[in-house]
Amino acid sequence: MTTVTRSSDLACDVLVIGSGAGGLSTAITAKKQGLDVIVVEKEEHFGGTTAFSGGVLWIPGNPHAKKTGVADTREAAIEYLRHETGAMFDRAAVDAFLDNGPRMIEFFERETSVEFMPTLYPDYHPDAPGGVDVGRSVVAKPFDARALGADIARLRPPLQTITFIGMMFNSSSADLKHFFNATKSFASAWYVARRLTSHLKELALYKRGVQVTSGNALAGRLAKSALDLGIPIRTGSAARELVTVKGRVTGAVVVANGCETRITARRGVVLACGGFSHDVARIASAYPHVRRGGEHVSPVPAGNTGDGARMAERVGGRVDIRYPQPAAWMPVSRVPMKDGRFGVFPHLLDRYKPGVIGVTRRGVRFTNESNSYHDVGAAMIEACRDERETAMWLICDHATMRKYGLGFAKPAPLSLKPHLKSGYLVKGRTLSELAKRAGIDGAALEETVREYNRDASLGEDRAFGRGTTSFNRYLGDPTHAPNPCVAPIGNGPYYALKLMMGDLGTFDGIATNVHGQVLNGMEPIAGLYAVGNDRASVMGGNYPGAGITLGPIMTFGYLTGLHLAGRMDASSKVSELRSAA
Repeated sequence: MTTVTRSSDLACDVLVIGSGAGGLSTAITAKKQGLDVIVVEKEEHFGGTTAFSGGVLWIPGNPHAKKTGVADTREAAIEYLRHETGAMFDRAAVDAFLDNGPRMIEFFERETSVEFMPTLYPDYHPDAPGGVDVGRSVVAKPFDARALGADIARLRPPLQTITFIGMMFNSSSADLKHFFNATKSFASAWYVARRLTSHLKELALYKRGVQVTSGNALAGRLAKSALDLGIPIRTGSAARELVTVKGRVTGAVVVANGCETRITARRGVVLACGGFSHDVARIASAYPHVRRGGEHVSPVPAGNTGDGARMAERVGGRVDIRYPQPAAWMPVSRVPMKDGRFGVFPHLLDRYKPGVIGVTRRGVRFTNESNSYHDVGAAMIEACRDERETAMWLICDHATMRKYGLGFAKPAPLSLKPHLKSGYLVKGRTLSELAKRAGIDGAALEETVREYNRDASLGEDRAFGRGTTSFNRYLGDPTHAPNPCVAPIGNGPYYALKLMMGDLGTFDGIATNVHGQVLNGMEPIAGLYAVGNDRASVMGGNYPGAGITLGPIMTFGYLTGLHLAGRMDASSKVSELRSAA
């Protein structure tokens, strides 16, 4: 039994439990309003799920879109969210999000080290009512993590499986183009040599890459902003229980290095623990594929074990599993690592490429592979509803494999031998042989490929409409005509890669009001707030576009920080996203 001793108690205005974008945006906002804030994080690194993410925020009417002349209206955004969320549409929460999302961006860019830049992401359903082809998503600017000083060691590293020896790439950067072209161009080879030399020097000095992008950049920028403001981020400090006095939450008991500290929070405690992706008991009842005995492999940090939800429930909060899709689904593959462990690879790009299809164990396609990860995941769960295992296999020929790669297996010139030896990839000279080795129905797979090729030879996919939306095409191969997402499967050998279900975070969560106050029935629990993936998502279990987790997370974190400070005058002002009429 671990011995826990008592250390000196602490006091502050606001105690934030968790250090992802939700917790840090709340902490920074509250501090900027003059409050004394402490952040505690149970893991040894700060950054939470944000540090693993794409760092994209979905904010209709954001100032970067306006600067680039993108036309959008508040009415269109409301129409789109009404269509996307269906029965879960919450007008009050949607209004608060649309009114204050642009203000949140302006606040962080004006007052902190956080900076964003526009992206070209379409909405995930751009052809739906109110959907747009570009303008609603922004992404964190790349960040030199050395700006954190000694605290660089505490920034959560990016997900190992999506880096190259720890090096991060932005999908739109010159890095990827040069790395893929290194054996064909002297200029690219020289660029890669210099980039690798610089990166190896960084590894020697800092034990990690320092030029970070995506969510790692956002987490780093938020952490730098908090630390610059004098907000302590106490890593390795786990909140064990909330403290209540006469029905009001007044603080929490925190354990670090075997020492117990009671932290009193005069204004409130904010739960920002990252949701329940690794709460085995809760996902067993919440996730349909787990309920029927299937496996779930999440790439989010292992510390997201539902601590916030359990603490809220103990003091009367509700965590209802009511959304049709309780999490942001992500098809993943399990990667055998050299030390005997398994890594998790999220399939963000390969499914969109021409010449790659996805089939079930029955050897049949079941969805548009170029739809969003969440849509493909939901379709995958439905397609396997009569089976214990929820899985799909990506299939391609040799030429496609060497051009684009598949999952963790990289394109030429990198070798496929380690992945074939480890069993990560399955290879067959014929489709029949491939199917036998992968455990797929061979006759059905051959017929599926024949049917797919019949349309694909014309650049079409009459079965599922692949490549017919701007979002499909955005992540396809723009050099491939006439359809950047569709090409026939050609001559062997052939490859198969097994995908299973994972998630990017939970959608269901603690019931709150618009300000983030945790509810007991219809009434707020005094002194208790929830933000980030601990709080039930305004998207109602749906995934309308790139950044619909982080966009609302930072917006409502900003609102919660203002509410804690009694400054709702700022948050009640309506944004400039207006009708074009």
